[in-house]
Amino acid sequence: MIRALLFLLPLAVGIYAFIDCLTTDEQKVRSLPKIAWVFIILLFFPVFLGPIGWFVAGRPQREYAPGGAGGFGFGGRSQGRQMAPDDDPEFLASLNKDNRRPSEPSAAEDQAEMLKRWEEDLKHREDDLRSPDRDNPDGRAQDKDAKDKD
Repeated sequence: MIRALLFLLPLAVGIYAFIDCLTTDEQKVRSLPKIAWVFIILLFFPVFLGPIGWFVAGRPQREYAPGGAGGFGFGGRSQGRQMAPDDDPEFLASLNKDNRRPSEPSAAEDQAEMLKRWEEDLKHREDDLRSPDRDNPDGRAQDKDAKDKD
């Protein structure tokens, strides 16, 4: 059993390295050209150095993606990664945008309108305090001043 394992394990790893090298995009192969890696894998297959060299120095860096075991994808296929809203720059930028329709007033216009209403209300209250009434024909403000003097 062990003899068979000692023969089958390097054979399986070598075949996997050879197929992986053949199916890898030529622009992503590291260190040497793709054809050189094919020859290295085939020439050093019996001593197991060709496949190990491919995995260590020639195979492209793996791009991690969500999914799969441990959160990593297979084959370097990068998929969209979910983020928490407070880490997502697009979401944070959307908070700063004014999402109103063109017909609706903006936040600055709302604040200006509210300030205008407050000023008008304050003016009406001041006028009301200064205006004469039945009890005090000279106005309430003078009545208040008379109370303060007593």
